[in-house]
Amino acid sequence: MPCPICEKDSHAKYRPFCSKHCADVDLGKWLNGSYSFVSHDPDDLDIDEASLEQESHPVH
Repeated sequence: MPCPICEKDSHAKYRPFCSKHCADVDLGKWLNGSYSFVSHDPDDLDIDEASLEQESHPVH
């Protein structure tokens, strides 16, 4: 199984990654929002609308 970050062979200790570096790169992508999933849950739509309203009307 190739590493999803650099395509090298994965290492059992870091599977599915080849190294700690690639595992950390992947974690960084999760933490900064590079990865996302589309949700069709109506409750999530309410959260998105509320955050958009806050962005357009910031509180000082």
